[in-house]
Order: sequence, then structure tokens, then C-alpha cells
Amino acid sequence: MYNLKGKTAVITGGNSGVGAATAMLFAKSGANVVISARRQAALDEVASKIKAEGGNVLTVLTDISKDEDCKNLMKATVDKFGSIDILVN
Repeated sequence: MYNLKGKTAVITGGNSGVGAATAMLFAKSGANVVISARRQAALDEVASKIKAEGGNVLTVLTDISKDEDCKNLMKATVDKFGSIDILVN
């Protein structure tokens, strides 16, 4: 496993499948994880799993086809964690 302590990862599509698995792995590796998607309930479910394992997570409702949503995702990430180190799109 990688040591990602102190890094912040933004993962679009983090509500299911590969995105959710990546978020879990990064959180277990010590990263702050920001997951985004269009379904808040699914994001909350993944976030609960990450928190239960002791991870730091932020969910941001995002439709990546909308510029304003993408800008909000980046701003929310920097506001919460100070920087962005990893993008998984």
C-alpha cells in the first residue's frame, strides 16, 4: 500500500464502482479524499464507509458536464483541505 498521508485526492464518480474502490484505497493509504458524483445518497454511503475506517472524506455533489459544478468541486476541496494533489477522473 502507498503512503499518501497529507495528500488530497479528488475522485469524480466516487459514488460507485472503480471510483468508490479508489476512494477507499486512497483513504486507507492516508489521503484526504474528496468524492463527487450526481447522486448524494450514494456519495453519503461511500463516505460512511470511509469514515468508519478512520478516513477523512468530503462529498461534493457534482455534474462534471457543468463548468460551475467543476469549479465548485475544486473550491470546496481547497477550502476544506488546502490543496489538491491527486485527480482521478
